[in-house]
Amino acid sequence: MKKIIRKVAVLVVVTLLFGWIYGWASPWAFPKNKTAGFGYGMLHGALMPIALPSLVIGRDVPIYAADNSGRFYKIGYICGINLCGLAFFGPIFWRPKSKTGDHKNQPR
Repeated sequence: MKKIIRKVAVLVVVTLLFGWIYGWASPWAFPKNKTAGFGYGMLHGALMPIALPSLVIGRDVPIYAADNSGRFYKIGYICGINLCGLAFFGPIFWRPKSKTGDHKNQPR
């Protein structure tokens, strides 16, 4: 039971932290009267996953610039999402190379 309470507490703290970071970054990440290009697309894509806690609790936060440059913004947005996913989830799937030299049982 202690383990579950600790995990819930960590989840709440991380959610609040992400919401605070997004609230802090949102005004300069989504400037008014400026067409967003590739760089802003990457930034918006990287910030999009941390917008989820704010959206879940009912805040209507921006995740996409309506005034964008088109295809290059969208390419940047997709790259930002993928780089964010790689940074957060990549280490989970990373396996260090074995130093034992046991490569006989591996497929060729």
